[in-house]
Amino acid sequence: MNTGFGILSLVTFFPLLGALAIAAQNREAKGNARWIALYTTLFTFGASLYIWVHFEPGNAGFQFVEEMDWLGGSIRYKMGVDGISMLFVILTTFLMPLCILASWQAIEERVKEYMIAFLVLETLMIGVFCALDLVLFYLFFEGGLIPMFLIIGVWGGKRRVYASFKFFLYTLLGSVLMLLAMMAMYWHAGTTDIPTLLTHKFPADMQWWLWLAFFASFAVKMPMWPVHTWLPDAHVEAPTAGSVILAAILLKMGGYGFLRFSLPMFPLASQEFAPFVFTLSVVAIIYTSLVALAQEDVKKLIAYSSVAHMGFVTMGIFTFTVQGVDGAIFQMLSHGIVSAALFLCVGVVYDRMHTREIAAYEGLVNRMPVYAVCFMVFTLANVGLPGTSGFIGEFLTLLGAFRVNTWVAFLATFGVILSAAYALWLYRRMMYGTLEKPSLKSITDLGYREVLVLAPLVLLTIFFGFYPAPLLDVTAVSVKKLVSNYEAALKAASVLNVR
Repeated sequence: MNTGFGILSLVTFFPLLGALAIAAQNREAKGNARWIALYTTLFTFGASLYIWVHFEPGNAGFQFVEEMDWLGGSIRYKMGVDGISMLFVILTTFLMPLCILASWQAIEERVKEYMIAFLVLETLMIGVFCALDLVLFYLFFEGGLIPMFLIIGVWGGKRRVYASFKFFLYTLLGSVLMLLAMMAMYWHAGTTDIPTLLTHKFPADMQWWLWLAFFASFAVKMPMWPVHTWLPDAHVEAPTAGSVILAAILLKMGGYGFLRFSLPMFPLASQEFAPFVFTLSVVAIIYTSLVALAQEDVKKLIAYSSVAHMGFVTMGIFTFTVQGVDGAIFQMLSHGIVSAALFLCVGVVYDRMHTREIAAYEGLVNRMPVYAVCFMVFTLANVGLPGTSGFIGEFLTLLGAFRVNTWVAFLATFGVILSAAYALWLYRRMMYGTLEKPSLKSITDLGYREVLVLAPLVLLTIFFGFYPAPLLDVTAVSVKKLVSNYEAALKAASVLNVR
């Protein structure tokens, strides 16, 4: 075990150095702010790849652990990654340079402050996936609200203030209950160390309340139905890069929280509440898919699509099977790539036309063939077509659900059909038809910078669709350990009840 700062701390806090460098620049030096942000995020991505290369997939424990005194007593600065958190760190650092490139020309006002907000947000997001202390986790988890609140509220659309406050208040309210639960856990276990708490046996009646408190925070973050209403507003008003990070990373913190806290620390309560989660998941998958069909704003349609796809994630997690949990993690990673790409595609045409109304577009394939191909790949991945990364996660979660509850799997499958309906309907309306609108006759295809942003996402979507092993191998041992520990806890509880 390492003590003091190491590679994880470097990856986590290096973006703050970039933010400080930008803060020292003149306000008019927009180009400097952009280049510093890009180089900072590229270096951070490279350092995270070093962690992935040296990560040991066969080790189910936490790796690259760093620990040092912090707030006295049992509250320590402790960082580390395992198979569940490793890939979320990579996803975060991979998407950040793409977000900076996507904002290169789209953001012209307060560029310096915008880049600082994104770099601070990157540090806080990475910290969530690396923190191994409850207090440290909570600070990173809640801290991410502030830069995202500013990104939506300052650089968003016409209703940005309403959307940013709705986003902030929804997510903050649930997290206050989680903070109270963390305090109760400290009083009972005498520590805030997450690896220690993973082996601590909380009483069954206490687990019930702790699970609900954590659920209040993670359900809003994902978001699950019916606490999802903040998400469409936030997506519609956020700038393109803000929507990318919101869909690709911030939503995944809820699923990660279920895997890190709810299942291993409160197994008895998790089993008891599983039917409740299944119900909410199925409703989310079907209901929000139907709502997506009725949308006229392309960003809002993709936002409701995200809620539906997160329904597969919660369903897979609470099957408590290796296939279900593996599928949920893969679905989160795949959705992080595909949803990010879809919002980037929306940003491409919005930068040209300054509207997100679906009716404003028709026959784009005639003027933007390269764009149409990219959009097609991401649309088919969103549908879950075999050969794309979207298929693997959905198939595994449905396989896990089928082993546990046939009706849940049967109803969730309707979500796959409905996703094909709204995604292909969107693609047909925007890409096909005659190019009659005068405003579209001069629209240009993807530029060099836009190809640079979308090409890696196209390649990864197809690559992981045919060869998911690089992701599944990293998570395999940690997921097996999680499921086996859960089953052992249930078995021990049933033995005690018999006695």
